[in-house]
Amino acid sequence: MALSASSSAQQARQALADRLAELCRDAGLSGLDLAERCGWSRSKSSRIMNARTPPSAEDIRAWCRACGADEQTEDLTAMLRTAEGMWVSWRRMERAGLRQAQEARLPLYERTRRFRSYSSWLVPGMIQTRLYTTAALQAIQKRRGLVDDVAGAVAARMERQRVLYEGDRRFAFLVEESVLRAGIGGAEVMTGQLGHLLTVASLPHVSLGVVPMKPDRERWPAEGFWIYDAAQVNVELVSGYLTITQPSEVRMYAETFAELAALAVYGANARALITAAMDALG
Repeated sequence: MALSASSSAQQARQALADRLAELCRDAGLSGLDLAERCGWSRSKSSRIMNARTPPSAEDIRAWCRACGADEQTEDLTAMLRTAEGMWVSWRRMERAGLRQAQEARLPLYERTRRFRSYSSWLVPGMIQTRLYTTAALQAIQKRRGLVDDVAGAVAARMERQRVLYEGDRRFAFLVEESVLRAGIGGAEVMTGQLGHLLTVASLPHVSLGVVPMKPDRERWPAEGFWIYDAAQVNVELVSGYLTITQPSEVRMYAETFAELAALAVYGANARALITAAMDALG
């Protein structure tokens, strides 16, 4: 799925490239003409027009100036920012620390009414305990060599969890059974976290499904993702954070969620898997 997810960002880059090529044609310029006016190599103009190389904001200003279309600069720069924002590396997202990255997501959570979350790595942040969140973020901070603002980041995530209890919202969480046995933070932390899952699962506006480990699954695990209403999907990958708004791709993730949900167990059967994981901790 990660490969298909990247096409949203690629489509945004292609749309920008098409607009730039259109400006060039409307000005009666060839790629060579434009390159000469901008002081570039001919290959650079070609790479930009064919979406092989993304332009910088300065490239867009030079392009519009060469085409006599300075009034287009602002709109095209906004398109560039949109395309860049669809894919953000963890290094870039977390360059100011983990707390800011946590706080930046709050407006999205506040405006969403229907949440669907699938996780194959960790318990979803919205239903984590404070100790589990602390252990997970400490591990990320150390692994990525970030500034140590874990305490502030934990506080920001705990504050965001109020969304779970406010307003007319619905939540559907799916986790792989392996998440229950991942051992984040040690036995005491995991015991508390699993007990919290049992509590959360009892909320009337929350659905918690566990996808059992089986040797004959037809739908294998995927990367973790969140679906916000039917408008946006965020995917957490090893290398970065992907935002998807293309309707066809949002539907693809919704369909994948439905397929995984059909494999999951709920209610007493889910509680049995969580309790078994707790018992295994001793």
